[in-house]
Amino acid sequence: MKPYVICLMHSSLDGRTHPSRWRPKGAGTDWFEKIHDELGGDAWVIGRVTGSEFAKGKPYPAGTAGTFPREPWFARRDAKTYGVVLDAQGKIGWGRSDIGGDPIVVVLTEGVPDSHLAGLRGEGVSYIFAGKSEIDLALALDILNHELGVKRLLVEGGGVANGAFLRAGLIDEFNLILSPAVDGASGAPFVFSSTEADSDKRAPLAAMTLEGVRELGSGVLLLRYLIKNDPQAVGK
Repeated sequence: MKPYVICLMHSSLDGRTHPSRWRPKGAGTDWFEKIHDELGGDAWVIGRVTGSEFAKGKPYPAGTAGTFPREPWFARRDAKTYGVVLDAQGKIGWGRSDIGGDPIVVVLTEGVPDSHLAGLRGEGVSYIFAGKSEIDLALALDILNHELGVKRLLVEGGGVANGAFLRAGLIDEFNLILSPAVDGASGAPFVFSSTEADSDKRAPLAAMTLEGVRELGSGVLLLRYLIKNDPQAVGK
């Protein structure tokens, strides 16, 4: 069963997501965690690049004597909220087992070496497999629902991860915290983006309905949209 998926992002007026680059500085940058908590997800998900920003360790040693089946492994199943990280090739050495108290669950592909799995197990980092060489997001969501009871998932970037969920037709709702600031220069990430390989693929959006506009103060707005996807347009 697919969880209800909400994409939550915070951007400048020109759609950029690095507040340190925004001008004027400090324009409503303290709202993200508050809205995150209000939305009350069972889990939240980020991509590899964003996940790397939370990592405290180094890549795990290449050698291991053990072999491990390509099936889900969980250090914990009793958490209120899980932090899910897409790391298809197993690049991140964590050096920790949680982010902000939420146990980490890594989404891998089956080509990840046993040495990486040994490293994850040694640090108490849970993992699942969703695809042979590329992550199947729909499969990942099904596993998270079936194995951990995730019914409400917050997709929180970066832009490539958000874009992958959008193009897969998996996002049900989009919440955007919009700050009265601009980036105005090249090089900053957007709310939704893609890899070069996916640059010609379009999201299967059939409709976006504005459900609410909330003033958060100091010119900051929270925009809430419901999304309707066309299943026949996924991947086209």
